[in-house]
Amino acid sequence: MQRPEISFEFFPPKNIEATFRLWDAVQVLSPLAPRFVSVTYGAGGTTRDLTRDVVATLHKHSGLRTAAHLTCVNATRAETLAIAEGFAEAGVTDIVALRGDPPKGAAGFEQHPEGFANSIELIEALAETGKFTQRVGAYPDCHPEAADMDANIAWLKRKLDAGADEALTQFFFEADTFFRFRDACQKAGIDGDKLVPGILPIENWNGARRFAESCGTYIPQWVSDAFDKAQRDGREDLLATAICTELCSDLLEGGVDKLHFYTLNRPELTRDVCFALGVTPEVALEQVA
Repeated sequence: MQRPEISFEFFPPKNIEATFRLWDAVQVLSPLAPRFVSVTYGAGGTTRDLTRDVVATLHKHSGLRTAAHLTCVNATRAETLAIAEGFAEAGVTDIVALRGDPPKGAAGFEQHPEGFANSIELIEALAETGKFTQRVGAYPDCHPEAADMDANIAWLKRKLDAGADEALTQFFFEADTFFRFRDACQKAGIDGDKLVPGILPIENWNGARRFAESCGTYIPQWVSDAFDKAQRDGREDLLATAICTELCSDLLEGGVDKLHFYTLNRPELTRDVCFALGVTPEVALEQVA
């Protein structure tokens, strides 16, 4: 089986304990030589400063290629582009450009009076600077706000045409979900090599199920039944490792050569899956702070 190129997503810590957990995750996963790592931006831009600080620290001290999430929420165009310029000045030239989730309690996304209306406007503005490699989100199970899958794919094509270099998908449970999406994207004129499957190793089934339901990810009945039984038997981690490894293996056999893991700052399951795929340590991280 071909060794895939891998990347990891982390989120910025909100307290001292979470800070140690983040750096532990970096220590565990960095020897696997990811092609990049990304740091998320909280709903409503709530972790904007934390994201900036974590990205700068990772870039400076870890030696990892680091991508910063950037959203349109609760900021003017000038403020958003100033944040991007700050990343560039710090040597961070990879951005995951997103519209962003609304703040908690909000009914939906609301454009700032002087802000970007959507991710496409943000992508175009970043592309005009000529400073960034841009990645965007993609939805194999269709974005909850899209009218249908055709509209979902058309919007993704607009993002790529606007200047994005690659698309990281929302997580899914079956390889066929991605393959159907890739086929439909290629039919619409999207280069399938620009689609990178997003993989969620399931550390907590109840949390993963809630997340899937909130973002429109289809949950096969067999997955739900298997985790319900595994929880009763105390074998949830074993099942999660097996399911995630099989999913990744199926994707590789179907021609995928890149995988993006949503780690939730809990690295052990991601590491175990990578090991099973033949991704083994290449370097040791010496300094992270």
